[in-house]
Amino acid sequence: MKLINIGFGNMVSAGRLIAIVSPESAPIKRMVQEARENGMLIDATYGRRTRAVLVMDNDHVILSAIQPETVAGRLNTKESSQEGDTGE
Repeated sequence: MKLINIGFGNMVSAGRLIAIVSPESAPIKRMVQEARENGMLIDATYGRRTRAVLVMDNDHVILSAIQPETVAGRLNTKESSQEGDTGE
Protein backbone atom coordinates (compact mmCIF):
# COMPACT_ATOMS: atom_id res chain seq x y z
CA MET A 1 0.00 0.00 0.00
CA LYS A 2 1.43 3.35 -1.09
CA LEU A 3 0.76 6.40 1.08
CA ILE A 4 0.99 10.01 -0.08
CA ASN A 5 1.78 12.86 2.30
CA ILE A 6 -0.95 15.52 1.92
CA GLY A 7 0.58 17.92 4.42
CA PHE A 8 1.12 18.22 8.17
CA GLY A 9 2.03 14.54 8.45
CA ASN A 10 -1.32 13.35 7.04
CA MET A 11 -1.28 10.48 4.58
CA VAL A 12 -3.78 9.01 2.13
CA SER A 13 -3.74 5.72 0.28
CA ALA A 14 -2.61 6.20 -3.31
CA GLY A 15 -4.64 3.21 -4.44
CA ARG A 16 -7.91 4.77 -3.26
CA LEU A 17 -7.29 8.19 -4.82
CA ILE A 18 -9.45 9.04 -7.84
CA ALA A 19 -8.76 12.74 -8.43
CA ILE A 20 -6.83 15.73 -7.12
CA VAL A 21 -8.62 18.97 -8.03
CA SER A 22 -8.52 22.67 -7.26
CA PRO A 23 -11.31 23.89 -4.93
CA GLU A 24 -12.10 27.02 -6.98
CA SER A 25 -14.95 25.89 -9.24
CA ALA A 26 -18.62 25.86 -8.25
CA PRO A 27 -19.11 22.11 -8.90
CA ILE A 28 -16.20 21.26 -6.60
CA LYS A 29 -17.53 23.63 -3.94
CA ARG A 30 -20.92 21.86 -4.18
CA MET A 31 -19.24 18.45 -3.92
CA VAL A 32 -17.34 19.57 -0.79
CA GLN A 33 -20.54 20.94 0.78
CA GLU A 34 -22.45 17.72 0.03
CA ALA A 35 -19.63 15.64 1.52
CA ARG A 36 -19.71 17.85 4.64
CA GLU A 37 -23.48 17.38 4.99
CA ASN A 38 -23.17 13.59 4.54
CA GLY A 39 -20.28 13.24 7.00
CA MET A 40 -17.88 12.19 4.26
CA LEU A 41 -15.54 15.21 4.45
CA ILE A 42 -12.07 14.99 5.99
CA ASP A 43 -10.49 18.40 6.60
CA ALA A 44 -6.69 18.02 6.74
CA THR A 45 -5.96 21.74 6.30
CA TYR A 46 -5.31 22.50 10.00
CA GLY A 47 -7.21 25.77 9.60
CA ARG A 48 -5.31 26.92 6.55
CA ARG A 49 -6.70 27.75 3.12
CA THR A 50 -7.86 24.75 1.08
CA ARG A 51 -5.68 24.40 -2.01
CA ALA A 52 -6.46 20.85 -3.09
CA VAL A 53 -9.49 18.59 -2.91
CA LEU A 54 -8.83 14.86 -3.03
CA VAL A 55 -11.64 12.60 -4.18
CA MET A 56 -11.44 9.03 -2.94
CA ASP A 57 -13.06 5.88 -4.36
CA ASN A 58 -15.23 5.40 -1.24
CA ASP A 59 -16.94 8.81 -1.70
CA HIS A 60 -14.81 10.53 0.93
CA VAL A 61 -13.59 14.02 0.09
CA ILE A 62 -10.34 15.23 1.67
CA LEU A 63 -9.25 18.86 1.91
CA SER A 64 -5.53 19.64 1.83
CA ALA A 65 -3.60 22.89 2.30
CA ILE A 66 -0.97 22.01 -0.32
CA GLN A 67 -1.20 22.61 -4.06
CA PRO A 68 -2.66 19.88 -6.33
CA GLU A 69 0.58 19.88 -8.34
CA THR A 70 2.56 19.15 -5.18
CA VAL A 71 0.31 16.22 -4.25
CA ALA A 72 0.52 14.88 -7.81
CA GLY A 73 4.30 15.24 -7.75
CA ARG A 74 4.47 13.25 -4.54
CA LEU A 75 2.27 10.58 -6.10
CA ASN A 76 4.50 10.38 -9.19
CA THR A 77 7.64 10.28 -7.04
CA LYS A 78 6.23 7.38 -5.03
CA GLU A 79 5.25 5.48 -8.20
CA SER A 80 8.63 5.95 -9.85
CA SER A 81 10.50 4.91 -6.71
CA GLN A 82 8.30 1.80 -6.38
CA GLU A 83 8.96 0.83 -10.02
CA GLY A 84 12.70 1.12 -9.43
CA ASP A 85 12.61 -1.28 -6.48
CA THR A 86 13.78 -4.76 -7.38
CA GLY A 87 13.45 -6.18 -3.87
CA GLU A 88 9.77 -7.09 -4.28
